[in-house]
Amino acid sequence: MVYLPLPDQASASKPSYAEAYANILKAHRQSPLTSAASVIILVAPDVDALCASRMLADLLKQDDVMYRIIPVSGVSELEKVRDELAMVSELHTLILLNMGAILDLPSEEWFGGFSTQMSVHVIDSARPQNLSSLFGGGEAGDRIVVWDDGSADKLEQERKAWEALTYEPLPDSDDEDSDLDSDEEPIRDDDDEEEYEQTTGKRRSLGEGDRSSGKRQRVDRERPRRMTRDDYDMYSARLEKHYMGGTWHGQSAAGTIYILATILERVDNELLWLAILGLTFQYTTSRISRDTYDIYHSAFRDEVFRLNPPPPTGENAMLSMNPDDLSVRATDELRFMLFRHWTLYDAMLHSGYVAGKLGIWKERGRKRLTGLLAKMGFSLLQTQQPYSHMDLDLKKTLVQKLNDVAPLYGLVELAYPSFIRCFGYRSQPLSAADAVEGISALLDVAEGIKLEVEVEGARNGGEWFGGGKIWEATSSMRDNSRRKREERGEYSTRITKLRESLTLSMTVHRKIIDQGTSIIDRRDIRTMRNHRVVILTQGRASRPLLASRETAITTRSKRKSLPFVVACLNESTQSYLVVGVMAALDFGDVRKNEFGLAFLDAKERCNARTRHGSFDTSVLEINQEDLKVFLETLCEGADA
Repeated sequence: MVYLPLPDQASASKPSYAEAYANILKAHRQSPLTSAASVIILVAPDVDALCASRMLADLLKQDDVMYRIIPVSGVSELEKVRDELAMVSELHTLILLNMGAILDLPSEEWFGGFSTQMSVHVIDSARPQNLSSLFGGGEAGDRIVVWDDGSADKLEQERKAWEALTYEPLPDSDDEDSDLDSDEEPIRDDDDEEEYEQTTGKRRSLGEGDRSSGKRQRVDRERPRRMTRDDYDMYSARLEKHYMGGTWHGQSAAGTIYILATILERVDNELLWLAILGLTFQYTTSRISRDTYDIYHSAFRDEVFRLNPPPPTGENAMLSMNPDDLSVRATDELRFMLFRHWTLYDAMLHSGYVAGKLGIWKERGRKRLTGLLAKMGFSLLQTQQPYSHMDLDLKKTLVQKLNDVAPLYGLVELAYPSFIRCFGYRSQPLSAADAVEGISALLDVAEGIKLEVEVEGARNGGEWFGGGKIWEATSSMRDNSRRKREERGEYSTRITKLRESLTLSMTVHRKIIDQGTSIIDRRDIRTMRNHRVVILTQGRASRPLLASRETAITTRSKRKSLPFVVACLNESTQSYLVVGVMAALDFGDVRKNEFGLAFLDAKERCNARTRHGSFDTSVLEINQEDLKVFLETLCEGADA
């Protein structure tokens, strides 16, 4: 059993992150076979894991530790990588970033059969965690090191239930009969009595009489207590609640690495910015609630003021002060998509929060948006100019006018506390939310989607004149997708490439809103018992991240909160990508996603051919012919 608590909860018996990192360095320096394959980092395809891998790589470089980073898209690819790593003799440290928390890693199915000299470090924000990885003992269990955020200490009852079901004898179906039989005195012959005496190591004198009953009681006390049927049912119910209560997220992987850097006294603005991006990604994708976000934001805000000079005020608040200004500043962020790089109208139109509140899927909702801007005193022509070209007076009064007028349209808390980073004179400062959107867009289309990306200056006054360029990943890019994803970590600091990705992100969100509007117009949303279901046979949402975005935004088009399922056809594989969300209607309203177990239950009952292409259990790939029966089984099971 090895799980690492937070540093402030560490003790001699419970080492924390610094001790685990020291063990990695020790194993690397003592290994007779040292190479880049000695330390391998497996990275999930999300912004948080990407930032955490960059942070960890920087720490390892400072300690002269060679390493190798391998992007892993999902469980299926992880199985292939596991088989490849089994043949690497010099491997002594394997680090899993945002993957593996739910898997039974000590088992032979995963890493239980690997060399006893190898350790597996799990840094995963996904919950729930597998109890075998957290509390398992023995050589296999001790080699699994889970970097925890304090949640494991709250699983005391789950731990007792897991230990009882794992180590204690299970109840026998013949318990009642055995209890009745135990009242009768067993008949022993001489041979049995002699064997019993030799086993106990004692000889009975002739004057002791018959004391076999007392000896039998001592032996019974030494036997492990067999749990009762009631205990078994209670423990099983507790574990079932732990695993089937839905999925949620804890501390970001980037935040965990930042705590490690703080203990090692190596924090700087680069690591701080990457940790902020990991936290912002969790919040903007509704993986954590607003309350949880505020707790971590407060800690990072203190770090910003500790590591950076006082920020300028007034008109210079959003400007770099010198060519080498790489400072991070605290600021408020509007819930408008990329509004500093887009037009104000488009930023509001393509915001999931605004779209859901105003109902922009229909013409009436778009008129409400136009009316909101008019009541604020903004003309349509001004709001359809690039934000950087808007009148300075309008930009100064934007937040105040939003606070005065937006609540009349149901738009409250349009701003939330966030951060921006300066990049000298190479670029305007970039907000954390914008950086996350750019990196997410690159990950969304990593394996090839044909999109027409609008070029700057091609649009004016809200009219489309056809100026654009085609963004398409060729087959050679797909063949080298793993290598490309390894290189993509550079985008977090290469501001030029990151700014180029913002245009791609705008195109992605435009397609998502267009698809959502089309769904509403065609009335493709069907109600099946207690679910809402949409089946898309055309469109580009055949990637997990794209499909998840599509589902989350379309969910807000309905007022009644029902679980929402979207199935997107992938013609190249003749399969559907199925995504399920729990229909949280408000931004920041986070609910545990129960679709992971619901998908598994439906699959077993209808024998559908499925596979998990990502680490998100609420995303499932299913054979095209099996979709209908799968959805019917899924909805019937939930209704029952």
